[in-house]
Amino acid sequence: MQGKVVDVTFEVFPATPEDIANMPQGGLTNPFDTAALTVLALAYYPTNRELSLGMLKYLKGPSELSNYEQQFIRDRFMDKDYVPRSYFVGATPRNDYTPSSPWTIRISDNPYSYDNQGYAKLWLTSGGADSPRQIVLRQAKDGKWYLWEQFILADIRKPESQNPWA
Repeated sequence: MQGKVVDVTFEVFPATPEDIANMPQGGLTNPFDTAALTVLALAYYPTNRELSLGMLKYLKGPSELSNYEQQFIRDRFMDKDYVPRSYFVGATPRNDYTPSSPWTIRISDNPYSYDNQGYAKLWLTSGGADSPRQIVLRQAKDGKWYLWEQFILADIRKPESQNPWA
């Protein structure tokens, strides 16, 4: 049961956590923008861990990026650095999850996405998964939507270059 589908498109990738804040989506005025920026932040992790974590800390807002969350992210990237790239439209196992620019992330909600006041449960489409993956955002007193929980680093199909059966 799908509701609204939103494509969030980025012309450039931010280079610093401050750059995220200055992007059109960086105002975190709606949960779709925050969800898309979370994918961008995680996409940096394999090449620049500190930058990625700095961006995630910005997206967490008044909530702390816990040691547990940092360990979880590190564990998920052990041998699957392609997972965040799979959320960009056009990135599939066939092209080794190589998206083209401009970079677009497709996000959807459904009739139950806003059942809990102040929270939004959204779904992101991965080119390597059969069903969308969930991300939860929370609205703070300042009206901005912050990252609360993400379930987007789950396993997906391997890129063809890593799959002996492809």
